[in-house]
Amino acid sequence: MARTTTVQMENVNKGGASKTRISVAHYEAMSAALLASVPADESGIPYVGLDAVVEPLLPRELFEGRSVRWYVTSVKLDLEQKGLLERVPGSRPQRIRRRA
Repeated sequence: MARTTTVQMENVNKGGASKTRISVAHYEAMSAALLASVPADESGIPYVGLDAVVEPLLPRELFEGRSVRWYVTSVKLDLEQKGLLERVPGSRPQRIRRRA
């Protein structure tokens, strides 16, 4: 059986449903970078500027010429839907943290 080359994204803002698909390589690299960058502590990390935090952890050749910010947002929403990340309640601007 052939390996799937894309991942069907989920979106916490849409109750899980999303038509967005990205390559497995982009998804795996971005989710690993996000999970490595986002702390599990109570205060989390600001969503604004998160792309600058994760970009050094990404394979340059994979994301060269691509919108890292778009991938951060899309994969963050997917990881929220899957219960791996969450928004810090009451935080303005938005902060996120890994779920315990």
